[in-house]
Amino acid sequence: MAKPPRQCFGKYFEREIIMTIKEAEEYTGLTRSNIRFYEKEGLITPVRTEGNGYRNYSEEDIENIKKIACLRTLGISVENIHSVKEGEISLYDVLAEQSVRLRGQIDDLNKAKAVCERMLETENISFEKLRVERYVDDLQEYWKDNGPVFCLDCAGFLHIWSSQVIWAVITILSLITAILSYGKLPPEIPIQWSGAEAISLVGKNFIFAYPVSCVAVRFLMRPFIYVKISGRSPYGGLVTEYITNFLCFVILSVEVFTLLFVYGLAENIVTVLLAETVVFIGLLVVVITRTGRRDRGKRKGRISRF
Repeated sequence: MAKPPRQCFGKYFEREIIMTIKEAEEYTGLTRSNIRFYEKEGLITPVRTEGNGYRNYSEEDIENIKKIACLRTLGISVENIHSVKEGEISLYDVLAEQSVRLRGQIDDLNKAKAVCERMLETENISFEKLRVERYVDDLQEYWKDNGPVFCLDCAGFLHIWSSQVIWAVITILSLITAILSYGKLPPEIPIQWSGAEAISLVGKNFIFAYPVSCVAVRFLMRPFIYVKISGRSPYGGLVTEYITNFLCFVILSVEVFTLLFVYGLAENIVTVLLAETVVFIGLLVVVITRTGRRDRGKRKGRISRF
C-alpha cells in the first residue's frame, strides 16, 4: 500500500497537498515516463513552479493519474480516455464497448483453447497426420470467425517490411554504399537542393552520416514513435517498426540520390521522396483500414448476439 504523500516544501497550497514528480511516482507506483506521457497527451495538467519550471502535482492530478492508468490496463485507448474527460462520450459507453471487445477476445481464446485440447487428445499428433475437419465442426464459419488473423496474414508486405531484418539490410546497404563511394567522391557533396541545383555543400565525410542516421532512428527515435502510437492503435508495435524502416529507407534513398546527383545522373529529389511517401503511406492505410473493418464487423456481430 502506498504511503500518504508528504507536504511539498512543508506547506499546504490552497489546502491541497502538492507533490513533486518523484513523490507522485512513489505514491502512485507508476514510472516517471508514464506520468509525463499522460501530461504530454493532455490527460493531466500539473502546475509548473515559477522560476525553475518544476511540475507540481495536486491531489486531483494524482487521482486522475490513477484513473487513467486503471483505464489503460483495461485496454481503453488514450483517445477514448481523453474524450471521456472532455465529456464527448460517457465512461459507461466506453466501458460497455470495451467489455464487448474483451468478451470477444475471451470467446476467441476459449475456442482456440478448446481446439488445442481436442488436438492434444489425439495420440502422436503431427503436422502430417493433422486433419482439421476432425477438430472444427464448421470449417467455413471457423475461417470467418478468425478473419482478422487472415487479414494480417494477407498483409505480408507490412509484416516483412516491419521486421528488424529489413532495418539491418537497409543500414548495411547504406554503410556499404558509403564505403564504396567515399574514395570517388569530390571533396564536398550536396545535402540541400533547389530544383536541379545544390544549395548547400559539406565535406565528403558526411556520406557516413547516412548509416549512422539509420542506427539513430532505430535506437533513439523508435521508442518515442512507439510511445506515441501504442496508445492509439492495437497495431502500435507493427506500425512503429514500419515507420522506422520507412524513415531508414528514405535516408538510404537520399544517400543514393546524393551520389547520382554528384555524377549528373539525377536532378530532382522531391519527386523521388514524394513517390516513396505516397506508396508507403498508402500501403499502411490500406492494411490498417482493412484490418480495422474486419475487427469492427466481428465486434458488431458479437454485440448483436447479446
